[in-house]
Amino acid sequence: MFCLVDCNSFYASCEQVFRPDLRDKAVIVLSNNDCFIVARSAQAKAMGIGDLQSLFTIKDWLQQQDITIFSSNYPLYGDLSARVMDTLQLFSSHIEIYSIDEMFLYLENIKAGSLKHYGRQIKETVYQHTALPVGVGIAPTKTLAKLASRAAKTITQTRGVCVLDNALKWDWMKKRTPVNKIWGISTRFAARLADLGIYSALELANADSKYIRRHFNVCMERIIAELNGHACLSLEEIPQLKKQIYCSRSFARKTTQLPVILNALSVYIARACEKLRAQKSLAGVLQVLLYAANDQHHYHRQQMVISLACPSDDTRLLSKAAKTLLKQLFRPGVFYIKAGVGLLDLSIKKHQQLDLFHPAQSAKSEQLMTVMDKINQRHGRNTIYIAAEGVQQKWVMRQAYRSPAYTSHWDELPQVQC
Repeated sequence: MFCLVDCNSFYASCEQVFRPDLRDKAVIVLSNNDCFIVARSAQAKAMGIGDLQSLFTIKDWLQQQDITIFSSNYPLYGDLSARVMDTLQLFSSHIEIYSIDEMFLYLENIKAGSLKHYGRQIKETVYQHTALPVGVGIAPTKTLAKLASRAAKTITQTRGVCVLDNALKWDWMKKRTPVNKIWGISTRFAARLADLGIYSALELANADSKYIRRHFNVCMERIIAELNGHACLSLEEIPQLKKQIYCSRSFARKTTQLPVILNALSVYIARACEKLRAQKSLAGVLQVLLYAANDQHHYHRQQMVISLACPSDDTRLLSKAAKTLLKQLFRPGVFYIKAGVGLLDLSIKKHQQLDLFHPAQSAKSEQLMTVMDKINQRHGRNTIYIAAEGVQQKWVMRQAYRSPAYTSHWDELPQVQC
């Protein structure tokens, strides 16, 4: 059986962990620069607050309703996510971390009659270790486990744990699931299925899989098989290496100053290179993105790409190349609202292809980057950094409602008062 554990309203729940006074109250979390609502607690959803609503349009109403607002606090969310995943590994040796708030577990040697009890044990242990509520869905395929997880979070009678272990339960759930809510089916595919008279998961499961494959693809045929209890998707226990790494952010306010954008770009390069080195890869191509804002508040994207002489993960080298590209893109007097970098054409460091005419990255460079990463991992990000990142970061995004980094910053640890 596959088990999917999914955290409820993850970002909002993280904000409630160290604020017990907010656990039964409406809480919302905002996107970068405090623009849109990206997470809502159950109480906030019940009040009709929509996903991706603009804060500007309902800020006064939120204050009148005494709804607590938070800016995104990614260090906190990342750390609590890691704690959830560590806890879940106690229940299975075969796991797949699907996203920041979801993990698949493969359950072996659990008797059919004990599945619900085991799911409840998972739910209670995660809450005991992290104070985060989760939904647990158990079924013989990953697609059905997704449906079970959805039921665990939306059907009160399940009390957070749903087991779909026979065909009668599958059909009951599939009949009540719109086709656009099935894992792996996009809005575009859902519209095409509607043209064929298929609106629910049950109707899709009963469709001719060969006919559907001819009109869509083999992935849709696998979804039909999974909906009928035949497992086609296995766990991806080894995380897939990223083929591209991007880092981009909007600025707190528009800027026409080249030094400010250069500063921001250097920081983005540093973050992207950290991810690159973490997966032991090298980048062969660098992309720089720059977004200009016009009078109608629309963005105009400019970009340039350069191939490196040899694949590299050296922050200094990539920062220098990005600086050269940015200077070619920049136009004086233009207001810029966002910048970003992309590391492309990634290759595994262990199996890199050398070039007869260009030497590979030096051993000293690799040693320096390793030392930088170890120091920052041990003492906190930006303990050591390249000079181009600077200390006066006027471009950093707005976070007017940010909570403390309770678990990852010494100065912001919770304090017990006697």
